[in-house]
Amino acid sequence: MSWKITLNKLSLTSISKRLAHLFPDLKKNLWIARINKTPEEYTKEKLRLALMSGGTMAILTFFLVDKLNKSYFTILFSFIIFTAVFFFLFFKQVAAKVAVMEKQIDREVLFAGRFLLVKLNSGQPLINALVDASKSYGVANDYFKSIVRDIDMGTPLEEALDKAIKFTPSNRMKKILFQITNALKIGIDVTQTLEATLDQIAEEQLVEIQRYGKKLGSVTMFYMLGAVVLPSLGLTIFVIIASMMNIEVNFTLFGMILVLLVIIELIFLSVFKSIRPNVNI
Repeated sequence: MSWKITLNKLSLTSISKRLAHLFPDLKKNLWIARINKTPEEYTKEKLRLALMSGGTMAILTFFLVDKLNKSYFTILFSFIIFTAVFFFLFFKQVAAKVAVMEKQIDREVLFAGRFLLVKLNSGQPLINALVDASKSYGVANDYFKSIVRDIDMGTPLEEALDKAIKFTPSNRMKKILFQITNALKIGIDVTQTLEATLDQIAEEQLVEIQRYGKKLGSVTMFYMLGAVVLPSLGLTIFVIIASMMNIEVNFTLFGMILVLLVIIELIFLSVFKSIRPNVNI
């Protein structure tokens, strides 16, 4: 009887529930990422994938250990380590998706806000402007759709905006929605606060572009030095020294040098991509 209780405590579902409680923001991130699963279901799915991946690596470790005549304890150690690593990687997928959505919204938030401002300046009520914004293109309109959906289900406008603020990954979108909500609560003109907020966001994006220009010059200099000048001069000097010292230079060596140059190019490409500002003015 006791072993049945122990197995029940160690079941995949119970372990998933315990792990899910360790991440209090998981439920919010799942909602933001549009993943229709509970924290326990998501954790259980990633834990199952991690166990399968860890088991695969343990099998490969078994063949390696058996060939090298090493201790079989390494297999258990390999299973635990790889399972933990794979679980961490799989579990972070929701956070990565939220980060991607944040960048997409930040890229379009200024256009979405200006679209809303144009509708308000034309004399439309705020609810009608939100309905029109929810029908526009882009990623930001999904959050206007959620606001309109909540209003259609009977939620007051201010509560629908507060909910959208809570579950929006973009800080700039939160800023726009917060200013609208604040204006409604105070009873002032929404268009004035919205226009001031959009001007502030535009200034922030211009500052990011200016910083990007400064960083781009430095990174370009390092790229020319590390990926163009040094490889070409270094390869030339290496060939001269190798010919003088009778060092055999074969195709394998040049292949390794080529792979190294490709890796350097990919590193610089990732650096250029990472410093690029996420703006679209």
